[in-house]
Amino acid sequence: MRRTVQGIVLREINYKEADKILTVLTREEGKLTLKARGCRRKNSRLLASSQLLVYSELAITQRGEFITLAEGDPLTQFRRLGEDIDKLALASYFAEVTEKTVQEGEVCPDILSLLLNCLYALDTLDKPLEQVKAVFQLRLLTLTGLAPLLDTCVVCGNPQPEEPRLHLLQGVLHCAACRTQVGDGVSMPLSPAALAAARYIVAGEAKKLFSFSLTPEACKQLDQVTEAFLMTQQERGFRTLDYYKQLRRQSFS
Repeated sequence: MRRTVQGIVLREINYKEADKILTVLTREEGKLTLKARGCRRKNSRLLASSQLLVYSELAITQRGEFITLAEGDPLTQFRRLGEDIDKLALASYFAEVTEKTVQEGEVCPDILSLLLNCLYALDTLDKPLEQVKAVFQLRLLTLTGLAPLLDTCVVCGNPQPEEPRLHLLQGVLHCAACRTQVGDGVSMPLSPAALAAARYIVAGEAKKLFSFSLTPEACKQLDQVTEAFLMTQQERGFRTLDYYKQLRRQSFS
């Protein structure tokens, strides 16, 4: 059976002499594993659409459980990411997190849209990398049902907590003075500006997720808290994140 989907390559594995095994997040059918025969040959009509982070219209065929990429028409290639190694590393982190988060066959158009919007922000918008990263991390958790409760202090109910903290395991906001009543685990501080931004990311319109500005200090704090929250909730680290951090340390050394 032949059908057409739109999707982005999250992972690629070289196979045999000229083939690849692709993990693709599609809008219509969720995450799929595809075999792209001959796509590594220079004259292959699948060459562009089988590259990591390329969003394409894909014609696929299926026989039993095996799905094969028959044709590909690239729609967005985010070419400028390849000109900046830090941005490319961060984009690869987004792809790995998405690939590990979404289950095979799970239809999740909102997650696909988030990934595409964040790649577009890296490729086109003049936004700090920490801001784009924080948006991706926190909004992804929101879309998967793991949004933190940020409206009030979970203990005293204060909508503007005194010295606010986010409890990474429980995903709740609390005042510094209420810490002992929240339970075991790590809590990280959020400045008022970082807290306001986090609330915006959780509840804001999908098309306006980058319509806020922060000082470099608040942006860095928001990035660190959302990263720690993501890894705590998913109970894992990410190889691409380690590489991205290594590059950033070298950039500032």
